[in-house]
Amino acid sequence: MTVIGDPEDERATPAAGITGTVLVPGDDEYAAQTALFNLHLPLTPDIVVIPADAADVQAAVRYAADRKMPIAVKNSGHQVVLPAEGGLLINTHLMRGVAVDPERRTARVEAGTRWHEVLEATEPHGLAPIPGSAPHIGVVGYTLGGGLSPVFGRSKGYAADHVVSLDVVTADGELRKAAADSEPDLFWAVRGCKGNFGVVTAIEIELFPVTRVYGGGVYFPGEHTAEILHAWRSWVATLPEEATSSVAVLRLPDLPQLPEPLRGAFVLHLRFAHLGSAQDGERLLAPMRAIAPALIDAVADMPITGIGAIHSDPVDPAPYWDRVTTLRDLPAEALDALIAAVGPDSGCGLTSVEIRHLGGALSREAAVPNAVPSREARFTVFGIGIGPAQFEAGLTAQLENFVDVLKPWSTPHLIPNFLSPWEATTPEAVREIYGAAKYERLLEVKATYDPENLFRVNHNVRAL
Repeated sequence: MTVIGDPEDERATPAAGITGTVLVPGDDEYAAQTALFNLHLPLTPDIVVIPADAADVQAAVRYAADRKMPIAVKNSGHQVVLPAEGGLLINTHLMRGVAVDPERRTARVEAGTRWHEVLEATEPHGLAPIPGSAPHIGVVGYTLGGGLSPVFGRSKGYAADHVVSLDVVTADGELRKAAADSEPDLFWAVRGCKGNFGVVTAIEIELFPVTRVYGGGVYFPGEHTAEILHAWRSWVATLPEEATSSVAVLRLPDLPQLPEPLRGAFVLHLRFAHLGSAQDGERLLAPMRAIAPALIDAVADMPITGIGAIHSDPVDPAPYWDRVTTLRDLPAEALDALIAAVGPDSGCGLTSVEIRHLGGALSREAAVPNAVPSREARFTVFGIGIGPAQFEAGLTAQLENFVDVLKPWSTPHLIPNFLSPWEATTPEAVREIYGAAKYERLLEVKATYDPENLFRVNHNVRAL
């Protein structure tokens, strides 16, 4: 273990001393603290700082700034874009804590906190945040990349729309409070453009009076893919904003932790959540349940703390490649093209290709506008191929194929959280995702708060 500030360390400076842990390659914990959710992605910074508090983050940022080292940030490790070679990694996982204010219906959440911890803290107050499909992921990264909830999305919008304030350490080492009335440009940019402008050490979010949801998933045999997808396309157009749905074409591995009907199976997974009564939710879902016999039907009334069961996302790291596209519309011919690319007769080997229904509040600007770029999208399609390195060429070709076949209906304005390390690798591509007007404003904020582009281990905002 190395301590920044130790005069015996040639990289150290007393001004940069911190109380948290500092690691370098070769230290016992270095590999564990740099491990990512995607096992294909290396993370090889020169220094890892595990801060105990915001002051430690400030010290680490100042240390990196003095040496013009790139700075990366990690919590659960679900979206790290570059290996951070020659850089400094701030791993926030020890900065955990949730303080609920039931009167204001807000929660202050520290940088290393996961969604399940927030749900557990807010549920006793009869309140809930806007979490994603996987409660084991980090709150901050999810929220700053938009935050697409399988429960609240269509009724409340993106999680980024419901941020009250942010504590941000910018490239000069200053800890700033970003809110509608304090550092408003920084507040606008960070909500939707993630880590380009600093390290968020805490976030204050709105809460909503929800304790239960009618939700879950129905697994159908894969041979019914075409009829279910076409029916789903028509059905979601009739849903109220209180209902959210997605559907995934799954080629599941033969693993003992999967229920027997799903082991090694090709299935269609229909996901559904309704914020109204269970009776109304059951009535809304009835047309889809009637289309084909289900292998498993796990849609029921559940506590809000159980919403991870809706998507049943994997919780263990895996080696994978992924791609995403968003669609302005999903006509029948678009579905036919997708079914031909990934359906039962395609020969496709992708583990999952999911379509999420957007619209509703996701299409409306937030009360305090932010940089989220995907408002006009009506659907997003996200694919994952899992396998060892020798499968890369085949799986990435299949990922690119499904994106290509949907191009006639696609929009370039993607949801930042779904971007992979293989997408938006140039400033031109990032500009296209945000659009010219948003990108020019992002450049102005970048020039103000990170003129040396220290925060560049990401889908980077920089001059063309």
